[in-house]
Amino acid sequence: IPAVRAGRVIVVDAKTGDILAEKNADKRGPVASTQKLLTALLVVESGDLEEYLTVQDPDIDCAPVRIGLKVGETYPRIQLLTALLVKSSNDVAQALARDNAGSIEAFVDRMNGRARVLGMHDSHFVNPHGLPADDQYSTARDMARLALVADTNPVIRDLVEVRRFDFPKADGRMIRLENTNRVMRDCEFCDGMKTGYTQLAGHCLVCSGEKDGRRRI
Repeated sequence: IPAVRAGRVIVVDAKTGDILAEKNADKRGPVASTQKLLTALLVVESGDLEEYLTVQDPDIDCAPVRIGLKVGETYPRIQLLTALLVKSSNDVAQALARDNAGSIEAFVDRMNGRARVLGMHDSHFVNPHGLPADDQYSTARDMARLALVADTNPVIRDLVEVRRFDFPKADGRMIRLENTNRVMRDCEFCDGMKTGYTQLAGHCLVCSGEKDGRRRI
């Protein structure tokens, strides 16, 4: 097992769920934007991804990273979902969450309910994007449980592999989004899934890859 500096680590066989390596896998702490995998899973499971949402005031009230959504703009959900997983935009997370459940608070309730169903009993979420918040935490083991399910969802599977995405703004401008996952550029068998960073959480990564027919999370 290679030595890793990360404080919390787990490696799981994606086919069998067998744990191949772990280090402090049950230690609770913030996981930054990697929790957007759960946001994405809820949005995808709700369907109607080609339908449009209209940006509202609560959607843009967040810290960077932002894509620069403006109130009144309309976008297909699938376009915003792609931006969420490629560039990790926080205003996009809030727009999708509010659109999905009617409010951020209601969406967070859905997040925690879905987490319990997934067996993520050492997790609690307060927002859809992972920005620092009191009483928000997860573990490497719980995030692996989420990743195992997300990895089998064909929509999420396709989106986390997108290396760059040309995002058409409502005013006609095009913004090129580069995937935040540098591991995909450095490791040929890596094919996702989600990065995260805050000063509180440090650098976080939920990663997937396959080599010689063996798939790992």
